[in-house]
Amino acid sequence: MKKIWLAAAVAFGVMAGPALAQFPNKEIQGVIQWGAGGSTDVVSRSVTPHAEAALGGKVVLQNVTGGVGAIGLNKAADAAADGYTLLYGAENPLLYKVMGLGQKDYADFVPVNVIARGTAILVARNDAPFNTFDEMLAYIKANPKAVKFGSTGPGGLPSVVTAMINSKTPIQVTAVPYDGDGPALTALQGGAIDVMPAVVGAAIENIRAGRIKALTVIDTAAHPALPNVKAITDTHPEFKQYLPWGPFFGVFVKKGTPDDVTKKLVDSFAAGAKNADFLKMMEGRAFTMLNLSGKEADAFLGKWQSTTAWLLQDAGMAKNSPDKFGIPKP
Repeated sequence: MKKIWLAAAVAFGVMAGPALAQFPNKEIQGVIQWGAGGSTDVVSRSVTPHAEAALGGKVVLQNVTGGVGAIGLNKAADAAADGYTLLYGAENPLLYKVMGLGQKDYADFVPVNVIARGTAILVARNDAPFNTFDEMLAYIKANPKAVKFGSTGPGGLPSVVTAMINSKTPIQVTAVPYDGDGPALTALQGGAIDVMPAVVGAAIENIRAGRIKALTVIDTAAHPALPNVKAITDTHPEFKQYLPWGPFFGVFVKKGTPDDVTKKLVDSFAAGAKNADFLKMMEGRAFTMLNLSGKEADAFLGKWQSTTAWLLQDAGMAKNSPDKFGIPKP
């Protein structure tokens, strides 16, 4: 009888083991650090259905905003390391430590996929009394603190671009915070703010529709999607030392997640990022595809963090020196 029981137990284990270990066998929670309608939200919600098809499971997405994305990151960091919570984020967490916003960043996660990057652009409300970057500088000089710059908080793209400008051409503006570039761009159209440093992908449809105007692309050359908008280095070559630079979008899972689960997530999002419909959408929004994981993703994140953290340090905006956290100077 004992032998029969053991044989049955072994047989059951052989059959039940793969089923119990199968991933996913329940819904995955996807935490988006930023509000609805922004770049991170759009990219996250666009790639996920294609990743789900490869994954064979459902990812339920939720916008968890606040604290320059720190609330969403902490929510994902506090979850179990089992692959059932994914963090959809942008670049901000790499600056949390130097900006004094928290002790956690992407070092606490594994990059499932660094999906794409964007190019920064400076846009203004249509009736702003300037049409170019140099005209804006002249207006700000004549009217200190009068120009309202949209912001997504310390360490966000707008604050980095503003720091970049200040490092070469000091400006006195008033920062107005928003939970993501989506709400900020809406505010810009309504005239609540005057200028918004944003990513081309988030602003391009509004530019094309004539709802806002582009002042300059924060790059060394005009963007292919906006060939008539001058690059900032066309008139200010001193900015070349920081460029090219731009935001990025990625999917992360908590460190300690089982290797086989992580691999399935990596493979699924790599397949999703290659989907033809997704690629077409990304091209239409002027994003540059990366589709990085593993060592390539780690190298990309390390370089971005080094460049940006030290830019903020040199601009006097960092609360803690990057040295304190072992972030090398570029």
